Amino acid sequence: MMRNYFGFSLTRSNGSDADTVPLNNPADISVIVIYFLVVLGVGVWAMVRSNRSTVGGFFLAGRSMVWWPIGASLFASNIGSGHFVGLAGTAAATGIAIGGFEWNALIVVVILGWVFVPIYIKAGIVTMPEYLKKRFGGQRIRIYLSVLSLFLYVFTKISADMFSGAIFINQALKLNIYVAVIALLLITALYTVTGGLAAVIYTDTLQTIIMIVGSFILMGFAFHEVGGYENFQTSYMAAVPSVTTNISETCFTPRADSFHIFRNAVTGDLPWPGLVFGLTIQATWYWCTDQVIVQRCLSAKNMSHVKAGCILCGYLKLLPMFLMVFPGMISRILYPDEVACVEPSECNKYCGASVGCSNIAYPKLVVDLMPDGLRGLMLSVMLASLMSSLTSIFNSASTLFTMDIYTKFRRSATEKELMIAGRVFILVLIGLSIAWIPVVQSAQSGQLFDYIQSITSYLTPPIAALFMLAIFCKRVNETGAFYGLLIGLFIGLSRMIAEFAYGTGTCVDPGNCPTIICGVHYLYFSIILFVISCIIILSVSLMTKPIEDKHLYRLCWTLRNSKEERVDLEEDDWVENQDVHSMTEEEPAQKQNLCKKAVMCFCGLEQKKAPKLSPEEQAELQKKLTDTTETPIWRNIVNANALILLCVAVFFHGFYG
Repeated sequence: MMRNYFGFSLTRSNGSDADTVPLNNPADISVIVIYFLVVLGVGVWAMVRSNRSTVGGFFLAGRSMVWWPIGASLFASNIGSGHFVGLAGTAAATGIAIGGFEWNALIVVVILGWVFVPIYIKAGIVTMPEYLKKRFGGQRIRIYLSVLSLFLYVFTKISADMFSGAIFINQALKLNIYVAVIALLLITALYTVTGGLAAVIYTDTLQTIIMIVGSFILMGFAFHEVGGYENFQTSYMAAVPSVTTNISETCFTPRADSFHIFRNAVTGDLPWPGLVFGLTIQATWYWCTDQVIVQRCLSAKNMSHVKAGCILCGYLKLLPMFLMVFPGMISRILYPDEVACVEPSECNKYCGASVGCSNIAYPKLVVDLMPDGLRGLMLSVMLASLMSSLTSIFNSASTLFTMDIYTKFRRSATEKELMIAGRVFILVLIGLSIAWIPVVQSAQSGQLFDYIQSITSYLTPPIAALFMLAIFCKRVNETGAFYGLLIGLFIGLSRMIAEFAYGTGTCVDPGNCPTIICGVHYLYFSIILFVISCIIILSVSLMTKPIEDKHLYRLCWTLRNSKEERVDLEEDDWVENQDVHSMTEEEPAQKQNLCKKAVMCFCGLEQKKAPKLSPEEQAELQKKLTDTTETPIWRNIVNANALILLCVAVFFHGFYG
């Protein structure tokens, strides 16, 4: 008997094999167990060797990371299970254009390493809202960005990743989705809560290796199954489901432009102006201003390592087209009745979602093509992508909450209190994300990646506009910034709420959303919203009092190399005050029983008396943390590699355009 939970099924009902659990053999189980042991081992190793009992140690890994784990962590943080499920699913439905979302990052990561991160490091900040507070003063922008970022994490990152990981586990293990998700979250939260950023980055590096190796193996099996690349192109255009009833042919026939990235500006499902300009706006928000990504760069030991990490991430971002997009399209060739289904009753039978089953494209390949043992490896790959993405988000979200919201209300909080608050907030975030999963399932015709990108298009362009103007236009002030964000948010929410209220509909059952609302493609809407936000920010700023240069040294591009002392517009909400708390807060050793001491040690909350720094030593430490100088030879090497990466990006866009 099959029981449904918010559209998820406890067992699959796709024919005679519905009672067969694919991953129930010793080889697969052994691989999965070994994977978990290795990941937890690396996490514990990083946890033990890192300093987790201070804000800098827990949230920024002590600013001691080198380029290769940074690059791997940037890639792993970005590539969640949402990519394996969403990217492959949208590719199965519409072709290779969705891969352009990945290749756009090749250009934007260079902008991140060469333009944005130097400003952030010189500003001496830990979080993105903290930068805006230093740049504009006041609290309302900082609180606004913190709260919106946390909502975005729930709507587009955590819930989408958990949902996509759950789809895979449902296909492979036939477990109740929520049971599987909760089990995964407990394991994921374990080393995020205990280990801090250092543990997250090192485990991300291991996850990246597992993801790439496993994905290459599956890609080889998939192309072998369809007889090579040329047969792949021919077969994809003929992959249609057998059950179509009276549905229009355009709803189940592959698009004529399936093998082109750049598509018609009016009739294309991903129009080329939107892909070039609208997507770049979203990518600028994600790669250059989002806490999850920037926090990894801020953990680097110097600027050369930041840039080299960005370049490594750029090269790794070439891979999703071949490792996820092409296999997703091959899945449609091999299983057209399931992956390309259009009849709602058929789709319900195969995946429990009437809007379509393209999201099962990648999991279906894994379950049906891979032999015993390798199937377990691919489940490990999916778990790796899910866990690496979630750990990154959890750590960054707790950083935002702790440093930008909690310290607002608890200015005198001790470091121990901040560490506990950040860890507890992770648990709250998990609960909210699980509650949002059912909404994710039915949005954007069941195409997960389109759902993620559309929400991003509605809410993030004002943030991208603000950060760009904050860095490149020193005339922008707090009043202009705040009203630009507020009006931009109102416009974006109007579109998002209307779209959810009317429903996006499907090709088979089009929604009744008015053309003036849903007729504008979400990538075009992103461009419009970005331009409107820029105009409002600049107009209001020009009508109000400017910020004096003495408050802007090393906070904007034209003053980035200034040596003069900056006068902060406001004092920090929280400053480390070991002098006050080191004696009053420390509990005598004899009052702590063995159990409590073990828990404190495990969570990195053990009491340690740090040596008191003199004002000169404190100034020297701050100077080191905000230093962006580079050794000339390494500066030239990373600059040359950046040019090569940009040339590679242009070539691939041209070849597949």
